[in-house]
Amino acid sequence: MATPQNKPNDKSGSGFTLEVRRTFAAPRERVFAAFADPRQLEKWMCRDVGAHITTHREQDIRTGGRYLIEVHDPAKGEVYWGQGEYREVTPPERVRFTWHWTKDHPDGENLHPGSPQTEVAVEFLDRGDATEVVLTHSGFTDAKARKEHESGWNGCFDVLETVLRQG
Repeated sequence: MATPQNKPNDKSGSGFTLEVRRTFAAPRERVFAAFADPRQLEKWMCRDVGAHITTHREQDIRTGGRYLIEVHDPAKGEVYWGQGEYREVTPPERVRFTWHWTKDHPDGENLHPGSPQTEVAVEFLDRGDATEVVLTHSGFTDAKARKEHESGWNGCFDVLETVLRQG
C-alpha cells in the first residue's frame, strides 16, 4: 500500500515526499538482491507499463556507481531516460540513489523541470520469512510529480512481487 506524505521537514526543501511501503513474501537478502543484481533489476525496474521497452544501459550498483535506463513508450512514440548515482549501497539493509528523468536522450529535456534531481532511499526490513520495503522518494516540488512517481513505483513493485514469486 502506498502512502504519499507531505513532510514539512523534508531535507530537500521541497516539502513533497513520497513513501511507499510493501511487504514481499521473500527473505531480505533475496529482495535486496532484486535491487542490487543488475540481471534481476532489469526484470522489474521501469517495467510498470507492459508496453514499455526497457533497456538498462548502465548498472554499476555500488556506492558511487551510476545507472542509466532507456525506456521506449511505443504508444506515445517517445523515449525516456532515467539516470542517477548510487549514494549508498549497504547489503542487505539499504540503497540510496539520485533519480532524474529526461526525454529523447540522456542530456535531453528534463521531464520534471521543477524537480531536476530527486533522491530515493530504500530500506529492507527483516520480517521473518518476509521483507518490508520502505521506499522514500524526496525532492519533488509539486504534488503532480509526486503522484506520477507514486503510480510508477507501485507498478514497479507489482512487477517485483511477480518476479519474486516466480523465483
